[in-house]
Parts: sequence; C-alpha cells; structure tokens
Amino acid sequence: MIYGVVLGAAFIGGTILLTIASYLAMRFITGGDPEGRDRELASSIVVRIAALHGLILALVFAQEMVEYQQLKYESATEADAIADVFYDAERYGIEQGLPIQQALAEYLRVVINQEWAELGSTGELSQTAWDQWDVAYRGVLDLVPATGRQASLRDHMLRQMQAIAEVRVKRDNHGPDSINVMFWFAALSGVILVAFGYYPYAPERRTVMLLSVVGAYTGIILFLIYAFSNPYSQPGTLNPSAYLRLQKEIASPPEAS
Repeated sequence: MIYGVVLGAAFIGGTILLTIASYLAMRFITGGDPEGRDRELASSIVVRIAALHGLILALVFAQEMVEYQQLKYESATEADAIADVFYDAERYGIEQGLPIQQALAEYLRVVINQEWAELGSTGELSQTAWDQWDVAYRGVLDLVPATGRQASLRDHMLRQMQAIAEVRVKRDNHGPDSINVMFWFAALSGVILVAFGYYPYAPERRTVMLLSVVGAYTGIILFLIYAFSNPYSQPGTLNPSAYLRLQKEIASPPEAS
C-alpha cells in the first residue's frame, strides 16, 4: 500500500516537474511571446498534439484494463476447472482419485505461494506448478474405467486438465513486459510537446497552476497504466482470490492410508 502511494506520488510529481520544466525551457529558448503574436498558432498546435496524446493514453489504458479483467476471468475459469477435476476424482473412486487430488492441492499451493510472485518478477510460469499439473494429468490418463460412469468422469477430467493447461499458457502472456518501451517514449514526448505549446503565456501563478493540473492528471493516468501492466506485483497486484477460495474449500485431501 505504502509502495503504491509513494510510486503514485512519484509519477504525479515527475510529470508535473517535466511539464513545468519543458514550459520554462521553451520560454528560455524562444524568449517568450510578449506581443502575443504566436498564441493562436501555438494553441492550434497544442490542441492537435494534446488530442493525439490523449488518444494514445486512452487506448493503452483501455487495453491494460481489458487484460487485467481478462486475467481475473481466466483465473476464475481455471479455479472452476481444478474444482471439477478434484471432485470428479473423488466421484471416480477414493483410492484411484486420491493421488490426483493431492497433486491438485499441491498445484494450488504452488500457484498461490510461489508462481504468482514469480510471474511478477520474471514473467515466467513456475516449473514446479507444471510438474504438479503433470502428475495430476498422468493420474487421470492412467485411470482404467470399469463402468460407463467412470469413463464419463475420466473424459471430463481430461478435458478440464487440458483447459487448465490452456489457461496457464494465457496467464504467461499477462507478465510485466506487456507495455512496449515505445509507449513510454510517446507518452513523455506528448507531455513535453504539449508543455512547449504554452510558451507564449507568461509564467504567472495561474499559468503554472494550470500546467501543474495537466501534468498531475497525465501522471495519474500513466501511473494507472503502469500499475495495471503487471497484475502480479505491486502496485496493481491482482489477488489470486479464486485460487484462495478454492484452496480454503478443498483444504488438504486426506493422506492415503
């Protein structure tokens, strides 16, 4: 929480300083516009640049929000698939299904306690989680149905295990490198160029305050984009609540006797 507040303040303060510094630098280079001859042209250019800049920010912000919500949906889908296999294994038979249940319980533990954080730092899926998935998958493959009911349960478990693998691959695409560095170049360039366009206006208190407002709002948007770009780590961490609820629901399967 504190990290997010500090980082957000840094984004906002940084864009305000960049905006004011760019404005003052342009006034220093041009000498200002004491006669007001450049105001109309400068305003026209600023409007065009600001429109393009706002469009870029809006599109990227919307994209990150969609991916953030998509990960939330995919996590719920995977948790449902895990629950289906877990309980179908119990319906299949305690003796045959217990190893599958144990592997899935361990898989959940690894995803929650290890993989989620690793995705935030390395952007890679945990091999340990894959190993537990493989144990459960092989356990389902090795089942030999003796009745039509067991055959139906085995087929359903296989489909759900494959669905879990598909969601895992998708989860790998929501890592920390979702935003290209060129976006940050375009975003900061937009801040600088928009600030340049205000050089005809004298650095009075109201002018500086209005430029600070523009810089602050841009900083807020950039901070939110940054936060949502990596849902596995702060400041925009998406809590693996679907997995936590399932883990609490199934607890730990009983040990084999």
